[in-house]
Amino acid sequence: MSKNASILLVDDDKDDQQIITDIIRELNIPNEVIIFNNGNEAYEYLVTSSDQPFLILCDINMPVMGGIELRKNITDNKALRRKSIPFIFLTTTASPKAVKEAYEMSVQGFFEKRTQYNDFKKVIQLVYEYWQECNHPNN
Repeated sequence: MSKNASILLVDDDKDDQQIITDIIRELNIPNEVIIFNNGNEAYEYLVTSSDQPFLILCDINMPVMGGIELRKNITDNKALRRKSIPFIFLTTTASPKAVKEAYEMSVQGFFEKRTQYNDFKKVIQLVYEYWQECNHPNN
């Protein structure tokens, strides 16, 4: 995993896409952000690309394929599983059921989207800095 590789943002909400990319730029995070509107688009990219993304930030509720299903598909795909791409849920839906289901799939994080911009910025910064420091099997 290259720590300068792309960040995949999987979210169907255009406003959230813009806020998250604005925060990433404000934090001077140099990674390219590639946006997908649903899990199916992201999965197709992952299985057809040789890209080794740095991180996946994913919403849960999306049309076509939601985040939980995307995570299951990645886990079920041996080649993608070997890439060990950090998968973080970043969502407005933080029901106990969704959190439990996410962690049963070995997700690497589950965060609620914050309503206050600066609080949201702190979450993105925390996630990014953690994975910048973390050892990874594909380094």
